[in-house]
Amino acid sequence: MPGVSLHDLRAIAEEKCAGIMEGPPLGELERALIALGTAASVTALERRPISAAITAAFDAGASLAQVQEMIALVSALGVHSLMATAVPALAEAQRRGLVPADEALDAGRQALWDRHVGEDPFWDGFSRELPGFLKSLLLLSPDLFSGFFDYCAIPWKSGQIRASVKELAAMACDAAPTHRFVPGFRVHLANAIKLGVGRTAIMQTLDIAAASPEHEGYR
Repeated sequence: MPGVSLHDLRAIAEEKCAGIMEGPPLGELERALIALGTAASVTALERRPISAAITAAFDAGASLAQVQEMIALVSALGVHSLMATAVPALAEAQRRGLVPADEALDAGRQALWDRHVGEDPFWDGFSRELPGFLKSLLLLSPDLFSGFFDYCAIPWKSGQIRASVKELAAMACDAAPTHRFVPGFRVHLANAIKLGVGRTAIMQTLDIAAASPEHEGYR
């Protein structure tokens, strides 16, 4: 199976942006915050780019709370390890008889599902990109399931950065040359469009992603 290129991701974005407004370009602060997100992403950690991105964000007018919120947002990229492993881990555990094959939720797991997922339509789009992930994670580990929601919610509760900018930053991290996580990219791209982000800002975000650090290592 061929790998995913930045060209492929741009093609996905072009297709999704067909027919939407061009919209305004990103402002200096927005660009700086998104660039900080890509530099602080776990797939690109390097001291000098991180320091430069933090300085640039403050120079662009970011508050300390905004800097911390952006870092908190992209630190959650670690959950992609859960997204990539939950379904195959559950399948193998079932094959070995370690987990019941019927996948029925007990009362405790059902209560967690109702609390965190329920009828929220947001998770419908998420599950289309990552089918089976949420239920598999819940069956494997209720603690990880709850922790996934609790940790990822932190930067969305603090509300120092507009939701549209956070979606763009998450999209940029997923599109970065050292990550290229297509399911997350599609989710955040769709969310940004729903929030009214235009084609111009989306393509600028992809340019920021393409220029993110190559991850030579963290010393």
